[in-house]
Amino acid sequence: MSQAPISPDVTSDDRLWAALAYVFSPLIPIILMLMEDKKNRPYIKANNVQALILGIITVVTSAFCVGILVLLYQLYCGYQAYQGQTVNIPIISDFVKNQGWA
Repeated sequence: MSQAPISPDVTSDDRLWAALAYVFSPLIPIILMLMEDKKNRPYIKANNVQALILGIITVVTSAFCVGILVLLYQLYCGYQAYQGQTVNIPIISDFVKNQGWA
């Protein structure tokens, strides 16, 4: 996973919502998709879809020990997003970009 430096137009509110999307996924990403003022912010949008996919993976794998590891990784991604870094998750980030979701 690599992080790109923060863009100057990213606000502290954007960073907070991106972090919350990872930590409380899949609930917060769904809520963010319904909020008109948040869903079109580039930083939130880029992190929100990744957080949603990662949250779904966490829910699906929660019956196994892998679920705990995915949850810890999800918390780490939330921390990185709060620091203003663009989080690139190996397979998920490429998939999201190729679909045009972020």
